[in-house]
Amino acid sequence: MKCYAVIDTNVFLSALISKKDDAATVRVMEAVFQGRIIPLYHKDILAEYAEVLHRTKFHIPEELIMKLLAVIVRYGIEVFPQATGEVLIDMDDLIFYEVAMEKREDDAYLVTGNQKHFPIRDFIVTPHEMMEILEDRER
Repeated sequence: MKCYAVIDTNVFLSALISKKDDAATVRVMEAVFQGRIIPLYHKDILAEYAEVLHRTKFHIPEELIMKLLAVIVRYGIEVFPQATGEVLIDMDDLIFYEVAMEKREDDAYLVTGNQKHFPIRDFIVTPHEMMEILEDRER
């Protein structure tokens, strides 16, 4: 069963620089590539992915970044959210939250390694929790 999710930049970054093939972040990224997680995005989210992943300190190969972005755009769903009025610790994270909120009727999740940046909500999950949810749905 497919699952809709907004993937925070830190999840993809962690996956791309991880040395562990079984890390939860790597498994989330693989699930996106496999079509098990349908990524939800907005142009501002894509811009943040591109900006952060291209930072030279991370040494992520250009072809890998471009492949990830292409998969997100090709297999994901672009969302144009309504403003929620939510105030977050880091307002740059607001677009991730609002995209997830816009698709809550589709049971969408927001997957992040920085839960403290968001309000406490049952749909805001860690990469490990996302994989547990996905695996439970596939049983």
